[in-house]
Formats: sequence, C-alpha cells, structure tokens
Amino acid sequence: MKDDEYDDADVLRALASSGARALVIGRRALIILGLPVMTNDYDVWIHIDDIEKLNTAFSELDHFPSKTPDAARRTGRYVLDNGERIDVLVARFASTKDGTTRLDFDAAWSRRQVVEVTDGVEVALPCVADLIITKRWSARQKDIGDIQLLEALLREEPT
Repeated sequence: MKDDEYDDADVLRALASSGARALVIGRRALIILGLPVMTNDYDVWIHIDDIEKLNTAFSELDHFPSKTPDAARRTGRYVLDNGERIDVLVARFASTKDGTTRLDFDAAWSRRQVVEVTDGVEVALPCVADLIITKRWSARQKDIGDIQLLEALLREEPT
C-alpha cells in the first residue's frame, strides 16, 4: 500500500487492532488530546513482548521494521516506516534526561487513558502526568512548551 493510499485513521486503526499493549506518546498524543501542536510522525511505546503483534498489524500498511524483534529488544527502539514514520520504544522503563524520574511501562499502562480517535477506534495514551514524564525524557525546547500545555491540561482535570 502506498503512503498516499491511507491516512492517519488507518495508522491509528492498525495500532488499535494490533493487540499490542501500545501507548501513543510524543506530539501525536498531544494532538489526540486536542492540544494545538503539529507533528509528522508517530511515537509509540509498546510492551517489550508485543513487537511481533505490532509489526504484523503494520505490515498490512506496508510498514516494515528497521530491526528484528530481538535487535529491537536489545536496543530498546526501532522504526516502522513507509512514508509515515512510527518511532517505537520497547524499553521496560525510561528515565528523564536528568535521571531523576523513571517511568516503567507496566505502571504507565496501568494508568493509561483510552481515547476514541475515530468511530469505533480507540487508542491508549499515558495519563497526562505520565505523558509529562515522557516529554521530560528528551527535554528539548519544544518538549518544554509541550509540558507547559500538558500542565495546563492537568490543572483543568476534575479532581
């Protein structure tokens, strides 16, 4: 399938139907939450045991992995690419750039929020507090702005 033959809904549908424990992270998660940011790629954090499930689902869209599952497990990341780039994190945990905060996948998964992105298609995102931690992993200038948007969203959440 050529990249102009599908759209964002197809990518999100493949993610949702994969059966993989997958969290949408990065700016795509902010877009799903309705925040005013832009991005051209997808970032997902999946359970280390679900690489094959995700790869199978995306093979239907002619997205092929840059690494074998074993190599991805060793390095903690890989890319699915075919015009739409999907950066896949497969680490059991990750720490903020300053090393002060560690986020485990299983803990983030247990607190996930599920969002309907199109009719009948739901994807999982980290809760807002965990999404802020994921933005602190790189702590680039754009991440700082994203964190401010997420903190404002967090303040608006009912207690």
